[in-house]
Amino acid sequence: MLAEFRNFIAKGNVLDLAVAVIIGAAFATITKSLTDDIIMPIVGFLFGGVDFSSHFIILGEIPTDFNGSPANYADMKAAGVALLGWGEFLTVIINFMILAFIIFLIVRQASKFAKAEDAPAAPAPDPEDVVLLREIRDLLKK
Repeated sequence: MLAEFRNFIAKGNVLDLAVAVIIGAAFATITKSLTDDIIMPIVGFLFGGVDFSSHFIILGEIPTDFNGSPANYADMKAAGVALLGWGEFLTVIINFMILAFIIFLIVRQASKFAKAEDAPAAPAPDPEDVVLLREIRDLLKK
């Protein structure tokens, strides 16, 4: 069974998938940073300094021993308060849209490369002697 497992892992598709998952996870981290550190601050600035990640609706009661700020989403979530974190959700949606768009661009470019490789090569021009013989044939027909 160990040899069978080793053969399964050694197949190219499994290794390609493993590499894709690792690169995808790293790429998701980059995209999250792009959203959190660049795009959302700009969106917040355009909307008057709004920080979407801190927008939430409190659904449950705040514990009496709560020490954090009731306006801080992370503190409230850590305290176990039931919250509807629509700002954080909006940030994740934007993150997903950026990631999906970038993946779309990568797949689109890969498809173009594949089509270019699959396209038949243009036929080679006819040698000079063949062209000359055709011209002679056409003149003789006239």
